[in-house]
Amino acid sequence: MTDDETPKNPPEGPAARALAEAAERRKLQAEREVELAKIRELDGRKGPDPVRYGDWEAKGLASDF
Repeated sequence: MTDDETPKNPPEGPAARALAEAAERRKLQAEREVELAKIRELDGRKGPDPVRYGDWEAKGLASDF
């Protein structure tokens, strides 16, 4: 076993195209995740996620998702 994971014979034809398409999809997904991280929830609940902790109300007012 070696630490080198580079294949000795790089793929050709359809396999090379598939790898290139997968790399492009990963790049686009990473860019999308960065954009989504910039978007903040407006008037959202402060504190822990209510779904995670089962807290569906704040100050007696039930929240509807």
